[in-house]
Amino acid sequence: MMEIEEVNNYEALPLLSLNHVSLLCRSVSESARFYEQVLGFVLIKRPSSFKFNGAWLYNYGIGIHLIENPSIDDFDTIVEPRPINPKDNHISFQCIDVGLVKGRLEGMGMKYVTAVVEDEGNRVDQVFFHDPDGYMIELCNCENIPIIPLASCSFKPRLSNSIKAAPANCGFMENAMMESLSMEMLNISF
Repeated sequence: MMEIEEVNNYEALPLLSLNHVSLLCRSVSESARFYEQVLGFVLIKRPSSFKFNGAWLYNYGIGIHLIENPSIDDFDTIVEPRPINPKDNHISFQCIDVGLVKGRLEGMGMKYVTAVVEDEGNRVDQVFFHDPDGYMIELCNCENIPIIPLASCSFKPRLSNSIKAAPANCGFMENAMMESLSMEMLNISF
């Protein structure tokens, strides 16, 4: 069994952001159509060296990579649609108007479940639904709950683009989150 050590004992990997999510699907064309028409992704060029059927889609700063596997049912239990459960694995996207999302899903005849998260007077509305292969998607106004690091640390912005080790009293992740939050706040104030 692996021992869990404090995050500060490690230097975090030099990650920048989420690049893409890969999903196995029964039909690339059906799944691509869903991600285009329902979520607004755009098909993009995929490397020609791949020797299997798939598609790449992109929008909102992230990619969805679809990999066709017609025998997906042999490996997973998505044959019977599972109930839409907000506590199940899912991909979440920030949205502007949850009410509009619900109206459009109803117009498309799609089943969905809603949930609400409240914290210290802040409210997040969530809408959950499945893609054609049973993967769950969440659309929410999650920005309503502020991102507050659990570890207390003094924030010292990096002066260059190079990745540096965080100060000894603060984890790299907390520093990166605070820097990102500060930059977002600066962008909003102008």
